[in-house]
Amino acid sequence: MTMLVQFIQRAVMQGVPLLFGSTGEILTEKSGHLNLGIPGIMYVGAIGGVIGSFFYEEKVGAANINPFLAVLIPLLTSVLGSLFMGLIYSFLTVTLRANQNVTGLALTTFGVGFGNFFGGSLIKISGSSMPAITLSATSKCFKTTLPFADSLGVVGKLFFSYSFLAYVAIVIALIAGYVLNHTRTGLHLRAVGENPATADAAGINVNRYKYVTTCIGSVIAGLGGLYYVMDYASGIWSNGGFGDRGWLAVAIVIFAIWRPNIAIPASILFGGLFIIYNYVSIPGMGIEAQELFKMLPYLVTLIVLIITSMREKRESQPPQSLGLSYFREDR
Repeated sequence: MTMLVQFIQRAVMQGVPLLFGSTGEILTEKSGHLNLGIPGIMYVGAIGGVIGSFFYEEKVGAANINPFLAVLIPLLTSVLGSLFMGLIYSFLTVTLRANQNVTGLALTTFGVGFGNFFGGSLIKISGSSMPAITLSATSKCFKTTLPFADSLGVVGKLFFSYSFLAYVAIVIALIAGYVLNHTRTGLHLRAVGENPATADAAGINVNRYKYVTTCIGSVIAGLGGLYYVMDYASGIWSNGGFGDRGWLAVAIVIFAIWRPNIAIPASILFGGLFIIYNYVSIPGMGIEAQELFKMLPYLVTLIVLIITSMREKRESQPPQSLGLSYFREDR
């Protein structure tokens, strides 16, 4: 029972970055833009938070940090970094009408390079003997949990033992789902993603919706990178340590059939699949079994892609104009 509770807790923590990333990408894709730069944006969001936290801790000392500022400063620097990435993508794909697939992949490459460059620089500045930065004081502020969680037993551990960013991720996903399906803004956004020419003819500012939604989606995705470093990784940054979680976040968008509320359990499921190799073993097999279980998230992604492609229901399909640049002159 203890191991099961621990597994669920770790699955939720592993799934929170995926939820941030998938929610941000769902909003972006609803505007008709396929942003394959999400992995790079999450990476920049992570290193942005690390940069802010590092210089704040260096300035005041780890023992003297203000908990409020220790959370606020990395949040702001993470948001600014991911917003900058979103603006780059929007300018290239909306204003210049560059190919969205190529732009997204270039953004991912740029984001990883950006993060590794500044991460390596901070490691040298800190004089660490290990190829990593440890921001344990800031991480402790981010990992603060609800005070009554321990007194509720298993229920407390399963539902109330996470940091505030985990609940922020769920709230953002629920709000995004409500906005998309129950507000005029959401209706306009879905119209832009389905048929921008018709939306333009109806008086909707297509470019504004694309810019704003893509930037908001990028900021949300960037928070996933910040959560991973400050909470899941306990404030430890190492170049390349983020892995391929950004790509899994993009895959969850399809798994959740472009619905932020479904992305919540989907992210937890993928989070569990990502770490299940640590909890399951096959008799007679050692490292080989672990490698097999590590394939599960990607195998499930392939299965979902096949099933989604075979389904004929319109609500299970992506926006009709996804990946296509809008030329007003062609209207």
